[in-house]
Amino acid sequence: MWYNFEVVNEFAVIQRTSTQSSIERHIVVNAQLLSLDSTYRAAGVSRYIYNLVGCLHDADPTSRYTALVGEHVQGWRGIGQQISRMPTNQPLVRVLWEQTRLPSHLRSLHADLLHAPVNVAPLQSVCPTVVTVHDLSFIYYPDSFRAFQRLYQRTMTPISIGRAARIIAVSENTRMDLLRLCRADPARVQVVYNGVEGRFRPIDKPEVEEFRRRRGLPEHMILFVGTLEPRKNVSTLLKAYALLRKTGRTKVPLVIAGGKGWFYSPIFALAEELGLGEHLLFPGYIADAELPLWYNAAEIFVFPSLYEGFGLTPLEAMACGTPVIVSSASSLPEVVGDAGLIVEPQDVEGLAEAIAQLLDDPALRKELGAAGRRRAREFTWPKTAQKTASVYRQALGEESN
Repeated sequence: MWYNFEVVNEFAVIQRTSTQSSIERHIVVNAQLLSLDSTYRAAGVSRYIYNLVGCLHDADPTSRYTALVGEHVQGWRGIGQQISRMPTNQPLVRVLWEQTRLPSHLRSLHADLLHAPVNVAPLQSVCPTVVTVHDLSFIYYPDSFRAFQRLYQRTMTPISIGRAARIIAVSENTRMDLLRLCRADPARVQVVYNGVEGRFRPIDKPEVEEFRRRRGLPEHMILFVGTLEPRKNVSTLLKAYALLRKTGRTKVPLVIAGGKGWFYSPIFALAEELGLGEHLLFPGYIADAELPLWYNAAEIFVFPSLYEGFGLTPLEAMACGTPVIVSSASSLPEVVGDAGLIVEPQDVEGLAEAIAQLLDDPALRKELGAAGRRRAREFTWPKTAQKTASVYRQALGEESN
């Protein structure tokens, strides 16, 4: 049911050349939700898995790491990979695999610890587990999930965190949700923030202008990036922008980028009702590789989401030096800090005023752009991996909180 890719043998070489006298523990990461596609599946939790696992060996070379994947991953150093022959990219197959096949496979691997990086661990495990919870959107926004997926998450996430040796929450907001809604043990929940990749940075102006020309983008633009669904609160952004157009306070076009999610049609209906016409662009899903260029091409980035477990897109924009406006909901103020403007999520006039303020004040844009870059440097994937490795040791009783 599994086969080892040649990269698994790399570990033996690393072990022989390591300055450490021996490998202390074998950590297995269930990376089945990692996708290398150039689609929406490669965003979110998939990027969390890819970047975290890629930094684990450097964070703690005294541990042996094996990632259970659906396809071979290039660029992971010191990480063994085992690829399933089952089509675990199919949700039902993956669920059956992780609940029936994974426990026995952990036994055959002599695993000391399993990391379940997306909410759910197997009911039966032969070793301690660490579970990462990104958000509880399946509770807050259940209609955005298919019936089976919603039932599985609502049933298995509380069970998984109840049995886990340690739980990683990607923000303090998610930690508080776990304590309040799932009655998690506070002593076992650790906050470990996500990181931002180094490719998110200011890009030279000629390259940005060439990208702008190639994509037919306006010289200046207000940018939103996110799945088109109710919790992203695009309707409030559209109303705020329409107010600015009506009062003549801006001529800068608004770009709403992202794939179509649950209940997206009212967004397009509202845009038509507001008569935004050619001033509003819907480019659709943006390929992950192009994201840094889109952020760099924007005058400002606006993200008025109602609920985020972490809020990676504003952080990426900040790392690119683009000033951001976010809502005061959930984890967003926690991530942005004082490096962006924060408004109430349903305050149309307040959001319109914040957008106008940034567009009208180049000095403020420059100030927040620099502050955003400084703030983004606090969130790195090596730091995420180091703190995660510490959580592993806590779960094994080798280190105190």
